[in-house]
Amino acid sequence: MRTFIFVLILILIGLQYKLWIGDGSLVQWQQLEQKIDAQDLENDRLQIRNRAIEADIIELQSGDQALEERARHELGMVKNNEVYYQFVE
Repeated sequence: MRTFIFVLILILIGLQYKLWIGDGSLVQWQQLEQKIDAQDLENDRLQIRNRAIEADIIELQSGDQALEERARHELGMVKNNEVYYQFVE
């Protein structure tokens, strides 16, 4: 009978070790949950950025006005017979 109880105690200790310290423990599980939450936040941020870029692409493909605006602001282009004034403060 003592051997049986000793074996059961060893099994309990082995299971507790795996639960608290071993591979797949509660600590690792919590760390993975935190990584998943951080990755979800990053994915949401990137989805918002992708939607904004997609809207810009659609706008640039659909009309000349968005293309002209981008050329004026980013490249400093002006139309023919147009005077460009720059005010320095």
